Amino acid sequence: LENQQEALKLFNQALIIAEANNVRDQKARILKNIGQLYTQYRDEKNALEFFNQALNIYQELGNRKEQAGILRAIAQFYNQLSESEKALAYYQQALAIDRETGDRGSINLTLVDIAELYYKLGNLEQALTYFNQARTISQEINTGKATPLLGLGKVYSQLGNSEQALAYLNQALALFERFPEQKAETLFQIAIVERKLGNLETALTNIEAAISIIEAQRAKANLQERQNYFASKQNYYEFYIDLLMELHQNNPSKGYDAQAINISEHRRARSLLELLAEANTDIRKGVEPELVNQERQIQKQWDALEQSRVELYSREFAKEEQTALEQERQYLFKKYQEIQSKIREKSPSYAAITQPEPITLKEIQQQLLDENTLMLHYSLGQQRSFLWAITKNSFTSYELPQKAKIEQAVQEFRQSITNSLSSPKSLSENSAALSEIIIAPVANQLNNQRLLIIPDGSLHYLPFAALSESKNDYLPLINKHEIVNLPSASTLAILRRDSQQRKPAPKTIAIIADPIFSAEDRRLETTTNSNKNWQEYTLNRAAEQMDIGVWTRLPGTRTEAEAILNLVPKSESSYAFGFQANRATATNPELSQYQIVHFATHGLMNSVTPELSGIVLSMVDEEGNFQNGFLRLHDVFNLDLSADLVVLSACQTGLGKQVQGEGLVGLTRGFMYAGAPRLLASLWNVDDAATAEMMTRFYRLMLREKHSPSEALRLAQIEMQTETNWKSPYYWSAFFLQGEWR
Repeated sequence: LENQQEALKLFNQALIIAEANNVRDQKARILKNIGQLYTQYRDEKNALEFFNQALNIYQELGNRKEQAGILRAIAQFYNQLSESEKALAYYQQALAIDRETGDRGSINLTLVDIAELYYKLGNLEQALTYFNQARTISQEINTGKATPLLGLGKVYSQLGNSEQALAYLNQALALFERFPEQKAETLFQIAIVERKLGNLETALTNIEAAISIIEAQRAKANLQERQNYFASKQNYYEFYIDLLMELHQNNPSKGYDAQAINISEHRRARSLLELLAEANTDIRKGVEPELVNQERQIQKQWDALEQSRVELYSREFAKEEQTALEQERQYLFKKYQEIQSKIREKSPSYAAITQPEPITLKEIQQQLLDENTLMLHYSLGQQRSFLWAITKNSFTSYELPQKAKIEQAVQEFRQSITNSLSSPKSLSENSAALSEIIIAPVANQLNNQRLLIIPDGSLHYLPFAALSESKNDYLPLINKHEIVNLPSASTLAILRRDSQQRKPAPKTIAIIADPIFSAEDRRLETTTNSNKNWQEYTLNRAAEQMDIGVWTRLPGTRTEAEAILNLVPKSESSYAFGFQANRATATNPELSQYQIVHFATHGLMNSVTPELSGIVLSMVDEEGNFQNGFLRLHDVFNLDLSADLVVLSACQTGLGKQVQGEGLVGLTRGFMYAGAPRLLASLWNVDDAATAEMMTRFYRLMLREKHSPSEALRLAQIEMQTETNWKSPYYWSAFFLQGEWR
């Protein structure tokens, strides 16, 4: 079926027919299929409801085989949700029925599932027991023999019995020859064991073979599937990097460290790189008009749905209304993704795009860096982490502590900055502790150079500008260094290429600021004579959890915008305040005429579905009618900008969901795709007045004093420390520049 929403409609139609004809086994089968459909949305309530309805019918019919199948499906769903105890309980119920019916094929499958769950939980003895039972049965029925062997190899590897582990893994490898996914996993496990045995070169050969399969499998998937697939395989790349660095320690002159950084580039921001490769291509050109029309219709439906959500959360509502609306939203979003994938599949323009190869160390040095720039490239690992310091003429490797230790230090430092009650002493101590881990190893190379930082893991959430260079006195890095963040070095290469190929925008700046978020806003009183009692209106607090939010006006955004406009001739600027600060303005093609696009409003982060992150614009019109006030990430992807800089003067605009291998999937990637080579964004909820002050200084330094955006940001942050009442890093260090610095 084309998509899950259509599937649900058809299943419901079939359900009516089955009920009308009293065909109970068919009804149960349909209910089970609907339950499985809901598992794809991780919708626990509805999935269990339909599974249990099907289970009841099969119990009445006495169909034990189907009962076991449903119990196993429920167990797998709970396993997906990481609710291990519930999963185990349902697996055991399924296994009991399988043994009762004597269905040895099902027994084998369930035994393997239980063994894998125990392995994941670290209960190796139980995992060994169940894998051995599965192995015995699979040999007796002569099917499914490889998976228990792979499982036994993994368990014996963890138990330290490397010889036994290799014996089982090599048997599994021979059986998995026609199954690339399982073959890659087996090669990976063999590499782990060979490394434990000290056979580093053999381990390298096996992990390279595994990675080759992973890359080939990834290339076959569509863009969304690639991202999810790649995220699930990051442990392969982490092992590969760690192994190369161990080989480097043993043989420093062999270039293994350069290989390691090349692999690190291969593992990060690959989906973003591919998105940027298509950014200047009209992927809809040559596609069937009906498919493009479907996309437009879904966009219209989405707009109407967002408006309905704003209306719903403005009043008292029934739980059923909320559930129905949120489910419709999930299905519509899924449908939109499916249409986008189809357009890419059918697009001659997209088919002609070659998947970009990540940049190498040599290319980084020759093409990206200048004499005044030091690249700090981080890679965090379970056992140990690495930092590579790269200049135009040098390359140095450093070993750092394990990921968990770094994450803890990052969390403590962020808390000391973002908590207004934290003492200066606490800030200084936490800064010193973190700097000792991630900055001190490279301190002798810093000098006064520009720092080009490629973070990993929790470091994406870190305000490097506020870190102290010295553990003795708190002196923020920004006081001596320009600081620029990047998803990867390869991203910079493609951003630079694309920006050089386009014509510069003719005008200077477009500003969208100070929207109207609610009908309580006083500005509405002067524009409408509606009979509605707007003074009684307030957004329901429950809406905040559904990302509608209780948005308060930000007066500083108007002050900020007007101060910026005073720096630019009227003919070179445009602005939209109040009612005009809406989606129509933000999506107007006229924005492509401006070198800088500045949003001053609330930001919205959806950490579960990053594609629903966005910017909050006016949610009521001049007549007091509700409207869709959200510029979501998928809207941003459809913009066509010629801006050299996009400024997101809002809260948490630099954040998003942490996807392994992709960094933070959020608004920044959307604006890069839309045409902006650099963005100024934020890491936490920023103070309104302090932001207005800093933005005014930033633009003065950039537009009047002609500093580059990165240097203007640095100088503005220094001024905030020395010339204002906003000295604490909380007020100025949330903002960071990502992308091109030149």
